[in-house]
Amino acid sequence: MFSSETHAPPPKRERTRAQLREIALRSFRERGYDATTIRLIADEAGLSVGTTHYHFPSKHHLVQELYLDVQESHRAAALPLLADTDDLVERLRIVFLTGLDGLGPFHPFAPEFLSAAVSPRSPINPLSADSAPALGIVRELFATAVTGSSQQLPDEFAERLPDALVLAHLLLALFWVYDRSPGQERSRRLVDRGLRLLKTALPLVRVPFLRAPLRELLDLVGEVRA
Repeated sequence: MFSSETHAPPPKRERTRAQLREIALRSFRERGYDATTIRLIADEAGLSVGTTHYHFPSKHHLVQELYLDVQESHRAAALPLLADTDDLVERLRIVFLTGLDGLGPFHPFAPEFLSAAVSPRSPINPLSADSAPALGIVRELFATAVTGSSQQLPDEFAERLPDALVLAHLLLALFWVYDRSPGQERSRRLVDRGLRLLKTALPLVRVPFLRAPLRELLDLVGEVRA
C-alpha cells in the first residue's frame, strides 16, 4: 500500500516571524536604514507594533537578519565559482568580488547603516558579538578559498590567514561606502591591486627567516579582531 508523506505547515508564530523578516529585508533594500521602522513593518504586515516587537525586539535585531541574508547570498554566489578554480589568488578574488556584488543594492543607503553601526557599543557593529554569525560566514568562505587552493601554505598561516582576510573584507566594505565611482569601480580596482601584492608576498611564507615578521603581522590582526 502506497502512502504519501505530508508536511504540516509551519506554526503561525514561525509564519508571522518570516513575514516580518521578509518585509524588513525588502524595506532595508528599498528604503534604507533610517526609513525602515518597526511601525512601518508592523503596518505593512497588518500587525500591531507590540506583536512585531515580540518577534523582533528592536530594529537592530532585524539588521542582524539582514546581515545574515546578505552573507548567505554571498556564500551561495561564491561557492559555485570557487569550484571552477584552485588558484589561491583567483579564489580570494571570487570571495571579495561576490561580497561587493551582494552589497551593491545597499550603496545608496550605506552611510545610514555605517552611522548606525560605527559605535563600538552598537549591537550592529560588524565586530560585535551579535554580528558574529554573519561574519562567521565570511570567515568560512575565506577558509574554504584557502584550503581548497592548489597552493598549500604552512599550517600556521593557512589557519590564520582567513582572519586577516576577514579584516581586509571589512576595510574594503568601509572603502566601498565612500566610493562614488561608477559601479564602485575603485573598490574593485583596490581588490585587484591588493591581490597582486598578496600574490607577490605569498612565497615569502616559505622563507624561514621571513616567517617571524609575517607571524607578527597575523598576531596584530588577531589583536584587532579581539
